[in-house]
Amino acid sequence: MAILISAFIQLFIFTSVPFLWWLIVNKRRQPFFVWIGLKKPMIDDKKQWWITFAATLLLLCGPLFFILTTRVDTMAVAASQFAGLGAKAIIPAFIFSYLQTGLSEEILFRGFLGKRCIHAFGFAIGNFIQATCFGLVHGLMFLFLTDIAGTIVIIFVTGTAGWLMGWINEKLSKGSIVSSWLLHGSTNMISCILMMFSLIVSN
Repeated sequence: MAILISAFIQLFIFTSVPFLWWLIVNKRRQPFFVWIGLKKPMIDDKKQWWITFAATLLLLCGPLFFILTTRVDTMAVAASQFAGLGAKAIIPAFIFSYLQTGLSEEILFRGFLGKRCIHAFGFAIGNFIQATCFGLVHGLMFLFLTDIAGTIVIIFVTGTAGWLMGWINEKLSKGSIVSSWLLHGSTNMISCILMMFSLIVSN
């Protein structure tokens, strides 16, 4: 129950700024969920969608697994709350991965920041801005958990993944953030599973 409450609190916080912005500038034009892209994805090229999805998942999981096992105190990261709990943590980990972090961050970065920047500056610049912000925020989160080299790698990897998630939304899913939500949540869920079954040990 605590993880569910925490998830809704974070979701509320991360959605508040986009919602207030929508109320002020866009209320009469589009429904809020359409405005942030929380709608059914319309995928024309399913092959390219799956290739992008898999490539982004590998990009996130590969280097970050290396960092977690070699350069970070894994007990300090958020997924460590499920360390050693095994299968009984599946539901709490799912809520944490897909609702608390996945959905809330996708609403803020791809649904709000990305779409506003793309609308203002075009896809190339707008998507780069949201991806850079996404990478920098994650770099700051790990700033005191790893060294400079590890932080730089995290910024680069998460920033690149952020760009790809913007691409899969805007170019392959007709503007739906559901695609990046599934991708983001799946990445977090993999981290949780590694912790749950002690497949990552603390450095």
